[in-house]
Amino acid sequence: QVQLVESGGGLVQAGGSLRVSCTASGRTFSFSSNAMAWFRRAPGKEREFVAAINWSGGNKKYADSVKGRFTISRDNALNTVYLQMNSLKPEDTAVYYCAQGWDAQAVLRSFRSWGQGTQVTVSS
Repeated sequence: QVQLVESGGGLVQAGGSLRVSCTASGRTFSFSSNAMAWFRRAPGKEREFVAAINWSGGNKKYADSVKGRFTISRDNALNTVYLQMNSLKPEDTAVYYCAQGWDAQAVLRSFRSWGQGTQVTVSS
């Protein structure tokens, strides 16, 4: 089982930047062998997919709403996945979570080891 700890959230003005991190641990979890993804949940909304990265970092995908503004990356030596968020908008305000997996629908349907998330608030 994997344990995930997100960090790096905060309050930022519209147009600003923020980088959030997620560190994974677990006795039987091999971070470097797994795709990882970021999701977010805005107040009153369902959790939604943001970005995913494959095990090596060579393949990435993004939600249309963040494409061109957000960049997902990973450091397998540190068991950490990052989300660099630029040109932030008020509608990016949400709690951001990471998860193991590539397919967004499969993760939302089956993943159970969600962390506490990290709050990102973008003021207008």
